[in-house]
Amino acid sequence: MNLLRKNLSEKIIESCLEMVRLGLNQGTAGNISVRYNDGMLITPSGVPYDKLTVDHIVYVSNEHEFEEGKIPSSEWLFHLICYEVRVDCDAVIHNHAINSTAISILNKPIPAIHYMVAASGGYEIPCVSYATFGSPKLAEYVKEGIKKSKAILLQHHGMITCGENLDKALWLAHETEVLAELYLKTLAIQPEIPVLENNEMDIVLGKFSTYGLRVDTDDIKA
Repeated sequence: MNLLRKNLSEKIIESCLEMVRLGLNQGTAGNISVRYNDGMLITPSGVPYDKLTVDHIVYVSNEHEFEEGKIPSSEWLFHLICYEVRVDCDAVIHNHAINSTAISILNKPIPAIHYMVAASGGYEIPCVSYATFGSPKLAEYVKEGIKKSKAILLQHHGMITCGENLDKALWLAHETEVLAELYLKTLAIQPEIPVLENNEMDIVLGKFSTYGLRVDTDDIKA
């Protein structure tokens, strides 16, 4: 195993554990990947995060070929789709965070209830239609959603975020979950919630070109 792959695999495991610590995931649900060579490295199917080693992390090529003897996460296809669509992103995170999943069950986007929605790159965090987990149909829905936003909800399922690196993708996942919690709390008070106008969001979106998490990206460049 070359040093770059080892470092990326260690970062995936570290991010999995941090995702659990932040309360964004439960059990073996959720999955994490990074762009690598002509494909990606992704968490395996069915291995608890606290048992992961670098040898568990699976390489999947852009031609949908798996590393022999390893089984990638069942959601590997939509991870590859994210990299195909978002050339600006080298990391993808999927989880079943409670508040985000609750919003997805309602089949609602998270509107501009707070300026931090702009962290997704758009005026809202969209919710894409339901399809069976791991299916090509779900990957099609993800493809359409992730074109519009770096954070999306999956109806009756959970969330996906992508970023320039794993730190940024995880930061966005946490921000998305906070926004989902705010939205649920305000929905409980009144069904019609004031939102920011698009012209204000345009200003904020402009500011986000130089705002947000700043980290060294050298360890996640393939």
